[in-house]
Amino acid sequence: MKILIVDDEVKIREVVKEYSKAMGYECDEASNGKDAIELVSKNNYDCVVMDIMMPELDGFSACKKIKAVRNVPVIMLSARTEEDDKLLSFDLGVDDYVTKPFSPKELMARIKVVCERNSVHTNEKYIFDTLIIDKDGRMVTIDGEKVMMTPKELDLLIYMVENKNIALGRDKLLSAVWEADYYEDDRTIDTHIKMLRKDLGRYADHIVTVRGMGYKFEV
Repeated sequence: MKILIVDDEVKIREVVKEYSKAMGYECDEASNGKDAIELVSKNNYDCVVMDIMMPELDGFSACKKIKAVRNVPVIMLSARTEEDDKLLSFDLGVDDYVTKPFSPKELMARIKVVCERNSVHTNEKYIFDTLIIDKDGRMVTIDGEKVMMTPKELDLLIYMVENKNIALGRDKLLSAVWEADYYEDDRTIDTHIKMLRKDLGRYADHIVTVRGMGYKFEV
């Protein structure tokens, strides 16, 4: 599993990271909510462990933005024991709340439980204003209205969104999306990109042409 540890205290991050690695988890770190949002937008995490009181952006605000972008479990860490803080956390969709000081072993157990619970069914959605791409539901909506796309158009869009802001060559897109049907040529990509832009309407500008290479979904 891959987890993100978000805390402005270096020692807390080091302890959680050490125990996580002992469990065989891959770990990334962030010292504030703003960096956490950026990392979540670029990576697929199985769990985010996040402090509440942090510079740049607090845990509550960061959690709200993270949950709007990606359906990832969040465990909140806090030295604050007020009931209102816990209630607010759960209202924001937090999966668990752990107070400091905490037992690293107990935290690892909670991470495992939360991840197992969420692995039963995850409905990952990518949200860009009123453009919503429902990966598991295989559906795209704009302003609440379903956008009709061919299966390959949708596969191409999802792959580009999962690799957003990364320039993707035509060969890369062909091998990733068409897989066994790799006999297709570059014109296949260009044709599907043209269809995608038409389907996305005012969101078509998200698909940017990278001259001499291919395309990228730019955010």
